[in-house]
Amino acid sequence: MTRLARLFGSALSRVAGTPPPSTSYQVTRGIPIPMRDGVTLLADHYAPATPIGTLLVRGPYGRRWPFTALYAAVYAARGYHVILQSVRGTFGSGGEFDPVVDEAADGADTAAWLREQPWFTGSFGTVGLSYLGATQWALLQDPPPEMSAAVIVVGPHDFAATTWGTGSFAANDFLGWSYLVANQEDPNRLRSLVRQLGARRTVARAVAEVPTGPAGRRLLGDGAPWWESWVDHPDPADEFWDRYRWPRALDESRVPVLVIGGWQDLFLEQTLAQYRALRDRDVDVALTVGPWTHSHMVGKAAGPVLRESLQWLNSHVGGRPESPRSPVRICVTGGGGWRELPDWPPALSPAVLHLRAGGRLSDQPEPDDTAAAQFTFDPRDPTPTIGGRLLSASSGRRRDDRLARRCDVATFTGPTLESELVVIGTPVAEIEHSADLAHVDLFVRISEVDAKGRSRNVSDGYVRLDASQGSQRVTVDLDPIAHRFAPGSAIRLLVAGGWVPRFARNVGSGTTAAATHTLQLRPSRVSLPAEPTLP
Repeated sequence: MTRLARLFGSALSRVAGTPPPSTSYQVTRGIPIPMRDGVTLLADHYAPATPIGTLLVRGPYGRRWPFTALYAAVYAARGYHVILQSVRGTFGSGGEFDPVVDEAADGADTAAWLREQPWFTGSFGTVGLSYLGATQWALLQDPPPEMSAAVIVVGPHDFAATTWGTGSFAANDFLGWSYLVANQEDPNRLRSLVRQLGARRTVARAVAEVPTGPAGRRLLGDGAPWWESWVDHPDPADEFWDRYRWPRALDESRVPVLVIGGWQDLFLEQTLAQYRALRDRDVDVALTVGPWTHSHMVGKAAGPVLRESLQWLNSHVGGRPESPRSPVRICVTGGGGWRELPDWPPALSPAVLHLRAGGRLSDQPEPDDTAAAQFTFDPRDPTPTIGGRLLSASSGRRRDDRLARRCDVATFTGPTLESELVVIGTPVAEIEHSADLAHVDLFVRISEVDAKGRSRNVSDGYVRLDASQGSQRVTVDLDPIAHRFAPGSAIRLLVAGGWVPRFARNVGSGTTAAATHTLQLRPSRVSLPAEPTLP
């Protein structure tokens, strides 16, 4: 271990609040690991002088920074043998990269190789974020007997739910990710940097085109051969998606799992579902959700995530039991601080706000049965994505004042709150809706308007509709949240007909004609699981 590595480890310990490094380590790079089909995958081995356990980390993004810092050196310096492996078809590993399809088999073969190594400690844990979390769920589909724990940070177990879960393709996220992966091994670093800096706008321009599949291919060139197949299978129940999900990991595995997410992370719903599924089977599972986006996990969240990960792994892999933690630990955004909970979600009574004429929200329903609000969504000038649960750097809580001023957004704002309102759970909007086109989408957002009139997003929901049958009651589950609406603020509800480029435009009617949406106000409302109820 170099002097620079020791200094970095000490600094990270101070920031994260973890014990300092306890041992030196050596690194052996490019170790070949054979798979059952003859393909060889490459890995780096971080070997501590004084070992307490073994960790397996598998991902497609290479074996250098930031993964060396987040998941290799930091654990090796605390006594863990770490195998940091490049998955099939990436960074020197053989075979072709087909996202997540081979991860269950390749993970099992890597575990079989582990148990034959003379330095193996007899059991191992896994750790990692995003795709590195997905590889863990793949391994948990049929976990090796030596697997004793997992720490899964913002890791999906079902790609179909993420790509097509709303009924509309999550074009910005998955075209952006495919564009990243297709170009990540470009040896020209300057060209790579320029491409990365312009990626958000480049991807947004491609998503703005229709149809989505050919537009994405023009951007991707020869890369990301999986792209069209993802776009062409819109039904998450299609057997095509079976190879992209691992239900047995949640239904059968008994391996202890710590799941970590962020309120503004793309995979939040899956993180919460993972916790509930394992909890319902009395698996040793814990949940932490912080005030983070997906990209925060390699930045501002890195310290807290490392601290909790080490506690879990030390207890379940390293033979160094930590003090028991609560099953659920959440951060209440908006200044509410961290809370320990016995379960998720907590049982709270809903506070109900009704849509009223004049763009108001009220605790009393609209008295006029005929009162309505209308807006027109024009796919040639679509309602723009501002903030929210995205993969891009523009995710998270953002100023969205200008959305309320757009003519294609119906806006309803509540009265100024005299005292705080803490909402913990899943807000639900029930909207009586009709449209003059059969194929339309509905985007719903809750924002907080502060005392100075500045609005920021809190929770979003999106559904694809068949409006051919006329007026219908549409129920939209918004993003789960834990948020404190401050005294002096107001709650705002925004309703629109699209959200571009996060979701592909709806052209199911075979036209790019504008669609006029009508909201009947009297039955329309939003329910907030809150403590206390609205003043």
